[in-house]
Amino acid sequence: MPDKTPDFMDLSQLRQRALSRWDNDGGVEPRSPPQIPPLTDADLVQLRIRVVALENLVIALLAEASDRQLDLVREMATYVSPRPGFTQHPLTIHAAAHMIDLVERADNFRVKEP
Repeated sequence: MPDKTPDFMDLSQLRQRALSRWDNDGGVEPRSPPQIPPLTDADLVQLRIRVVALENLVIALLAEASDRQLDLVREMATYVSPRPGFTQHPLTIHAAAHMIDLVERADNFRVKEP
């Protein structure tokens, strides 16, 4: 086990490498897509319920997060945003904006020091 904690630049580089793997599913070789049945209306309703629940859990956790952790979420949103020279995909842009929105919504629940 290393005695030294990696410095901020090392952690930033590790995050960048981890996020870059999202573009190719972690480096998995292309294969035929699995046969997944289409989602039913009931499946979509359940997914929406779960997303709302998860968003509220994230907001609760962010409300107790340190300033550094909140900065990290904002930094991660910039990694999700399209990089210069790449196609601006509306879903990616929306996801990054939503991450920032979650941080801002959590700020309403943060305990302010007098």
